[in-house]
Amino acid sequence: MTDSAHGTAVPSALSWDPVVLWSKPEFERAGTPLLVLFHGYMANEEDLMGLTDHLPSEFTVVSVRAPLAVGQGFSWFPLSREDDYSVERVVESVSAVSAWLDTVREVHSSVSILGFSQGMAVATSLLRHRPADFACVVGLSGFAVPSEGHSFFRDDDAAAAPARFFWGRDQEDQVITPEMIGFTHAWLTQNTRLTKILYPNMLHSINLQELSHVREFLTMTVLNPR
Repeated sequence: MTDSAHGTAVPSALSWDPVVLWSKPEFERAGTPLLVLFHGYMANEEDLMGLTDHLPSEFTVVSVRAPLAVGQGFSWFPLSREDDYSVERVVESVSAVSAWLDTVREVHSSVSILGFSQGMAVATSLLRHRPADFACVVGLSGFAVPSEGHSFFRDDDAAAAPARFFWGRDQEDQVITPEMIGFTHAWLTQNTRLTKILYPNMLHSINLQELSHVREFLTMTVLNPR
């Protein structure tokens, strides 16, 4: 399938082979917990790899490039303000990510996911599609998408066995609209075991205090669960 607005192939759930960066060589990955990173709009797979130094070394980290070329970077799906946005476009992209994850997850002891900005929409959509698949989810300065009744989103299943979820943001972040923040807060509160922390003066970014909290969350949730 082709994205007519960007002239870029939309990934097939059966054939997508994304550009990725790994924190460990292949021979060191077996048996380790996996943490998958999803970057924000107009970024790429290199954008979040700097977080690795601030995360527990026990994890294998893999950062994934989004499929749609936009400006100097990449996008997971069109923005909601764009004419070609639809829930179906979100589903197509996240379905491809889910299928790709199935090709790498088996050698790992668990899979956790982290998304920044639009990447948080990917992470929350993955959780809503296959809520039993992930040890935990981290969302940074991002949002969840309204499902509009699409069957891809199994919110009832997510609510029945709520996942551990860390959500960090700045109240003054002007990038994500108040409407999307309101929807995201309601969904996370109703469907996850939510840890929510606000970081003043961070705006639409990630700071060292937040990373220390993410490290602690991953350690307590995945490495030393109670």
